[in-house]
Amino acid sequence: MTERYRDALVSALKIDIQNHADLTNFSDAELQSIVSEALEEKVRDAKANLSSCDADMGLAALNFREKRQITVAVFESIRGLGVLGRIITDPDVTEVMINGYKDIFIEKDGRLLKSERKFESARELEIIITKFVSRAGRAVNESEPIVDFRLDDGSRVNVVMAPVALNGPIVTIRRFPKDAMTIEKLVAFGSITSEVAEILRLLVTAKYNIFVSGGTGSGKTTFLNALSNFIPHDERIITIEDSAELQIRNIDNLVRLETRNASTNGKGAITIRDLIKSALRMRPERIVVGEVRGAEALDMLQAMNTGHYGSLSTGHANSTFDMLSRLETMILQGADGLPLDAIRQQIASSLDIIIHLSRLRDKSRRTMEIVEVLDYDSEKRQIALNRLFEFKESDRSTKNKVVGQIKRTANPMKNTYKLETAGIKRLI
Repeated sequence: MTERYRDALVSALKIDIQNHADLTNFSDAELQSIVSEALEEKVRDAKANLSSCDADMGLAALNFREKRQITVAVFESIRGLGVLGRIITDPDVTEVMINGYKDIFIEKDGRLLKSERKFESARELEIIITKFVSRAGRAVNESEPIVDFRLDDGSRVNVVMAPVALNGPIVTIRRFPKDAMTIEKLVAFGSITSEVAEILRLLVTAKYNIFVSGGTGSGKTTFLNALSNFIPHDERIITIEDSAELQIRNIDNLVRLETRNASTNGKGAITIRDLIKSALRMRPERIVVGEVRGAEALDMLQAMNTGHYGSLSTGHANSTFDMLSRLETMILQGADGLPLDAIRQQIASSLDIIIHLSRLRDKSRRTMEIVEVLDYDSEKRQIALNRLFEFKESDRSTKNKVVGQIKRTANPMKNTYKLETAGIKRLI
């Protein structure tokens, strides 16, 4: 049965059942029973008219799993999230973008596709969004038209409504795989090589402070999850995030912290800065900040530079140099008037390694370079960097397929003190 016919069947069943009675008087179990019986009746009618059309033949041949999927879809259409509910239950969908009730885009396998599904009206979409948001204990309306929240499965949701959204209600959902990313998977996907994976293991084990940079959708959080697998399981780790996305599973002594938005009266907000300051009183061995976007960058760097070695974080940037510039700007947001020389000295003293990721033209996510952060040169007024690895594209690449891999440069690693202190004899 095609997706288009299945959606048509769901809509038809929904109309039939809504004409059945006042459905608000039925419990969820009773409604599901009504939906199941209505579907079985259609299947019986189809079996009695097999010669009438191909649609009847497809309906008559439905197996138990397909019947269950259709029953759930109809139930969701009536009492749940309708089209949205059917989309977010698809395990292969990694991103959902709803631009008004007619235009729905989804991402599968790194490819952005326009879905054939659509909502019946803008009003239906608004009702479903209200249900969706209320399940997270939040509200969205004209006075508060923008809301961000996280689902129980870790998915990140952004909703924008009128009067801000001009082409109808906008919903963006970033989903994350149930299985945490591992270094082995990154190697299999071609993001890094086995040699790079082994070196990253040494760096994490030796407690180098590592910062992962990249653009939107480049895989920063995914990469951070993979790096976390190298953290020794007997350490105390504290994660700090705007929206909990990290999937650190090999650490027993793990504390997870998440920010909180202000309430409707503008009070009660808890920022990343607040959480970092609190985390420093929890005796962490490492602090993992999911992403820095503002003034909290200064607190993160100070934590890295005051004994919490081996800390990890990520940030948005188009290159390693851009990341350094962005960190400077973010620090100034929280320490206006701090001399630029002092800021750069702080960055150079805190960060050991920057890993830059990118999403290439064929939609693949690759590690573009791994850079060692050296000292701040006060004469040149810039932070010295030492590129250890960089991505080399092959001449076999095409417009739609990038061929290449990250390769070792001729530059030897200079700051090997932490490796030596950790008793790691093999140096990079």
